[in-house]
Amino acid sequence: MAFKIASSPHVSRNLQTSTVMLRVILCLIPGLILQCVFFGWGTLIQVLLAIVVALGCEAWVMKLRQRSIKASLSDNSAMLTAILIGIAIPPLSPWWMIVIGTVFAIIVVKHLYGGLGHNLFNPAMAAYVLLLISFPVQMTSWVAPSTVALNVPSLMDSLGLIFNLGPSASIEAFRLGIDGVSMATPLDTLKTDLSMGLTTTESFTKSIFAGSTGVGWFWINMAYLAGGLVLLKLKAIRWHISTGVLAGLAIASSIGYLLAPDTQGSPLFHLFSGATMLAAFFIATDPVTAATSARGRLIFGGLIGVLVYVIRTQGGYPDAFAFAVLLANLCAPFIDYYVRPRSYGHATGN
Repeated sequence: MAFKIASSPHVSRNLQTSTVMLRVILCLIPGLILQCVFFGWGTLIQVLLAIVVALGCEAWVMKLRQRSIKASLSDNSAMLTAILIGIAIPPLSPWWMIVIGTVFAIIVVKHLYGGLGHNLFNPAMAAYVLLLISFPVQMTSWVAPSTVALNVPSLMDSLGLIFNLGPSASIEAFRLGIDGVSMATPLDTLKTDLSMGLTTTESFTKSIFAGSTGVGWFWINMAYLAGGLVLLKLKAIRWHISTGVLAGLAIASSIGYLLAPDTQGSPLFHLFSGATMLAAFFIATDPVTAATSARGRLIFGGLIGVLVYVIRTQGGYPDAFAFAVLLANLCAPFIDYYVRPRSYGHATGN
């Protein structure tokens, strides 16, 4: 009997951590650019500030631990965490919020658990949840997309609002749509309208929506989807978690939409609104906090997708990826225990 022995399923190529992190950062750039196009300079400012704080915290902790500062900074992990936090928070949030979130992510979530490779939770999502629970008003104050905004923040407006530099316009002036009505994100708008007794069709007539998705958000999600596909092509991530996330969300939202189309968003709306593609390809795929086996990663991703739908429709937070990812992080050891990789020479994983 002939046997075909394949290479180890755990490592497909010898890529350094710094190379993988750099590829992920580069693939984030298209989505980051489109966020700046639709929401102004604030996102770029937040990202740059977060990078400075993250690198400073990383260097400080490495000095305390008497480890190589250069080696730690050059692995690009702190920079990636900072970029994800800067992308996730509203563009005109005050500077101290990004500082608090980044310090918490690097020092508490990452290094108090032992540093890179030992953290139990995704640092960026843990920081996001901390900020959302602590400062809900600021964390839900997104500006209106530039294509339907009454006022678009300039670079100086963004700097003034973020750093509180003298007299500047109120953030509310940049949340107004062309009809003079204050705008929230598409997910928040739909959730609020449904709670007021409107149907999905009636809600989608508002200017924040473009057909069945949100203005600007569809293209931002498409950019992150494109970046995620490049990551898959480069083998920087594997397909299991992303597929699980998108499939879980698509199946759950399809069932909900078929059962109650007047009170549920369509699968297309859920897949291309909020942080869906960003989370599916750049956040949930964090190898440290996810399940390890191929089947386990599919289950892990599917769990995130289903949790996102449940929290979006039944919970109090419109875009639920941060909570879903953290809950799945908690379940990763449980999934690994019951869905073990099959050992060579054994009929089962027992």
